Amino acid sequence: MSLAIRVIPCLDVDAGRVVKGVNFQNLRDAGDPVELAAEYAAQGADELTFLDITATSSGRGTMMETVRRTAETVFVPLTVGGGVRSVEDVDRLLRAGADKVGVNSAGITRPDLISEITDRFGSQVLVMSIDARRVTDDTPDGPARTGSGFEVTTHGGRRSTGIDAIEWIHEVTERGAGEILLNSMDADGTQHGFDLELIRLARSATTVPVIASGGAGSAEHFPPAVEAGADAVLAASVFHFRQVEIAGVKSALAAAGHEVR
Repeated sequence: MSLAIRVIPCLDVDAGRVVKGVNFQNLRDAGDPVELAAEYAAQGADELTFLDITATSSGRGTMMETVRRTAETVFVPLTVGGGVRSVEDVDRLLRAGADKVGVNSAGITRPDLISEITDRFGSQVLVMSIDARRVTDDTPDGPARTGSGFEVTTHGGRRSTGIDAIEWIHEVTERGAGEILLNSMDADGTQHGFDLELIRLARSATTVPVIASGGAGSAEHFPPAVEAGADAVLAASVFHFRQVEIAGVKSALAAAGHEVR
């Protein structure tokens, strides 16, 4: 695990604007991504994550320009994900100024992409984004195929893959992923706290850093995620709408005995 816990604001970007909803639905405009990125850097963010949540061809072009503008303005590590389907996509994002690139659906469709990226650019470049949710009795074919009780989903949690989330974390680690961005689709946007059971299971399945995402509603929600095994904590709407300040999160973590930067 990292010595210091990283606090990472996440900016979901759609057509050049930051948006936020619940489970990627009912989206609200939250501002200009470059302005928000600069503000978070000034507040002490350790890293920033941009997720292109539509990743259409036109949106991808907008996102590239957003990445360039941000890299020229903000000097903290930047991870960019959404619509990354090839080594060439990774190359373009890195050239635009990203430090790391997030991969999700394309790695599920073609797992060899994971090793192709890490072979060319190194494991430190690849953040494997995993949208996991609990398997319920009304999930088609879910219970028989997901021994951990959590499955991998795509399309903002709306599409089941039948893949066991914890087994997938182990596999992507073996294939060379440098970090796991673990998003609880059950908790996402609810502000009821991180899914601690999911974090614990993920921690047991990988040796690489785990970034906990989904569910933060107050500064007090962050220390339990670290105690469950997270190396970094990520949130979106609580930062965008000024419910929680980065300094408040770091104070809560420090008060709980965790080292922060």
